[in-house]
Amino acid sequence: MQITGLAMSTNPPRSIEVDTLPVTNPATTSIAKQRKKLTLISLIFIIYFEVAGGPYGEEPVVKAAGPFFAILGFSIFPLIWCVPEALITAELSTSLPGNGGYIIWTHKAFGPFWGSLMGSWKFLTSVINLSAFPILCVSYLEKLFPIFEDGLPRLLAIFILNTVLAFICFTGIDIVGYASIVLGVVSLAPFGIMSAMAIPHIKPHRWLSMGQKGVKKDWNLYLNTLFWNLNFWDTVSTMAGEVEKPKKTFPRALLFAVLLTCIGYIVPLMAVTGATELDQKLWDTGYMAVAAEKIGGRWLKILINIGAVLSAMGLYLALLGSCSFQILGQAASGYLPKFFEARAKKFGTPWVGIFVSYSITICFSFMQFTNIISSSNFIYSLSMLLEYAAIIRLRVKYPNMKRPYKIPLGVKSLVVMCMVPSAFLVLVMVTAKKIVLFISGLMTIGAIMWYFLMKFCKQKKWFAYRNGDEIEVGEEEDIQISDTTS
Repeated sequence: MQITGLAMSTNPPRSIEVDTLPVTNPATTSIAKQRKKLTLISLIFIIYFEVAGGPYGEEPVVKAAGPFFAILGFSIFPLIWCVPEALITAELSTSLPGNGGYIIWTHKAFGPFWGSLMGSWKFLTSVINLSAFPILCVSYLEKLFPIFEDGLPRLLAIFILNTVLAFICFTGIDIVGYASIVLGVVSLAPFGIMSAMAIPHIKPHRWLSMGQKGVKKDWNLYLNTLFWNLNFWDTVSTMAGEVEKPKKTFPRALLFAVLLTCIGYIVPLMAVTGATELDQKLWDTGYMAVAAEKIGGRWLKILINIGAVLSAMGLYLALLGSCSFQILGQAASGYLPKFFEARAKKFGTPWVGIFVSYSITICFSFMQFTNIISSSNFIYSLSMLLEYAAIIRLRVKYPNMKRPYKIPLGVKSLVVMCMVPSAFLVLVMVTAKKIVLFISGLMTIGAIMWYFLMKFCKQKKWFAYRNGDEIEVGEEEDIQISDTTS
């Protein structure tokens, strides 16, 4: 039974504390009922591309610690990192399925300041990572077409890729979903072929190798590579309002995406390490293509390189979609002026969010940003610690909140579950370089100043803002949160 206002009881208690989340009425926009929603298959591949996009980039794990620890890492790390993050995303996305995603969760748990800080942290990490994918595309293209190695052709290629992919994202989130399916299948196919061709050459004892003698293990590289390849499970939450039946679709999509990601990493890794002689110094990013040539010939190497380009395109589309809907969600939550909610009339996409994300990405795409990327990981770690705190706070603050999917753990057990990945996040942060701490500190100070700047603009009424409690959820029903105390 749906009641607007507060949950009714036949025997109302003496004191009632109610926190209501009004939703955006679909009738308030002419395109709401017309715009297409993401289906289960589309969502699976969007999540897959936001997290992995294929085994490209897993090679440094072998270089850092050898085949045994590489296989062990990609077998165990998903259990202690991916699964908890996916479970938290499933619970909170179905409980509060708005386009603000983690911003909404943090806002309801700790208030507007922390919601704004979470949004700034996540946006910074996403848009910096977003700028890496066109560069990755061109880096693989240059192996086939040397003209893209440097100079004007390289710069033009990066700019054109950014622009074309941003336009695809502009044409509709359903188009992004379809493109993710196609790009996912096509980019994974060469690895399926390579893995099958490797079977006759596999020697299982090679999987037990802990590295070559005399090669020192680089555990910092090992952990950071695992982290880089398996994070961002919660990014898709900013699209929750665009998902068809999110309460049912999100848990299923996250489950299948975890399985697809694990298989996509482990199978090619075991195929290559089992079928080729180990030379750790060669295991840099892109070595999979070199190994493919050894296993199947030059044609297979070309297929792997093409797959890498398509994978990077899929990663860009998925992450740009999340960035743009995060901006829309921030405006719907009252953190940004209302005009940031603007959608294209024809396609229903948040064109302002796409344009802002695209513009910032273009700026980063032409920079050397190794330390900035490391800082992005540091800030991402801070945001994840806040996210873990948010789900625990929401369980305590709103024990009676309707949770279509709920992690089958009590509060104490949930704390224990969050402590394991939190320990890893702290490890990543304490091993950071001083320059990373400096850049991360500057970004955080900027994020805090942004909150107070927006608050000042709101007080001066320079722009129109939503009420901070009016959060778009994309559902045609009211979501009530009530906590009754006697």
